[in-house]
Amino acid sequence: MNESHASTWHILGAGSLGCLWAVRLARAGVPLRLILRSPERLAAYRRAGGLTLVERGAARLYPLQAQTAAEPAPIRRLLLACKAYDAADAIAGLAPRLAAGAEVILLQNGLGSQDAVAARLPQARCILASSTEGAFRDGDFRVVFAGHGHTWLGDPQDLAPPTWLADLQRAGIVHDWSLDILARLWRKLALNCAINPLTVLYDCRNGGLLEHPAEVATLCEELAELLQRCGQPSAASALHDEVQRVIQATAANYSSMHQDVAQGRRTEIAYLLGHACAAAARHRLVLPHLTTLHQRLLRHLAARGLPSH
Repeated sequence: MNESHASTWHILGAGSLGCLWAVRLARAGVPLRLILRSPERLAAYRRAGGLTLVERGAARLYPLQAQTAAEPAPIRRLLLACKAYDAADAIAGLAPRLAAGAEVILLQNGLGSQDAVAARLPQARCILASSTEGAFRDGDFRVVFAGHGHTWLGDPQDLAPPTWLADLQRAGIVHDWSLDILARLWRKLALNCAINPLTVLYDCRNGGLLEHPAEVATLCEELAELLQRCGQPSAASALHDEVQRVIQATAANYSSMHQDVAQGRRTEIAYLLGHACAAAARHRLVLPHLTTLHQRLLRHLAARGLPSH
């Protein structure tokens, strides 16, 4: 058996990216198990017959093996692909199954949840991930692959790449092992903070922000100042230019936060704008536009009965 296949992959979080990884790994012959949050979800999954991936307009069903967290078998490699606000609680339920030296890949938006998870897993190696892949759910256990992107993985505590990157290669998951994954995560957080909240407040597609250039520019200036203060100068470099490029390249898209609010779902605000404002406060950095944006967004969510954390 190939060394990287010595461990079965376990995937917790049957959202869009979790399902996308699961199907591609399984297609490449990598052994894996989906972990579903309750016996009810497992029963629903079995009724569905597996995961459906819609790729280039064609739907195909993949009957991948699934279980609940209550299964006793030890876990040596886990992809945690749930929402940032669910990550710490989700891992608490699985912690007893994690073998000593287990590897946990954290595929959450924003920052803050990764530290909360790592604090609960002293026995494991936590690997941080950031992805630009496009996928969305259009039904239960059904995912549309919307656009090939790139995934960066890294471990600030241990720069040595893991052997299982070969599995990702075989699965066609385009990736790089990053020696500065925190810079990648901060950069993505800044891009999200500059774009997503404004698309919610103006109820527009990303391209609609081209009508608010001064507001976007001011936010980028403050976010770059924050990144510098947090010791992330490379993440701050030419931030406004990249925000403009992303807005233009994704002009027809609705941001993930806009989609969450439109569908009455909880957002990841606490791990994006909330994390940025908390970091600014820790550094005694006054960022009036970022703070005001956060307050406007909190009021907007409250008016719709959505949580602010």
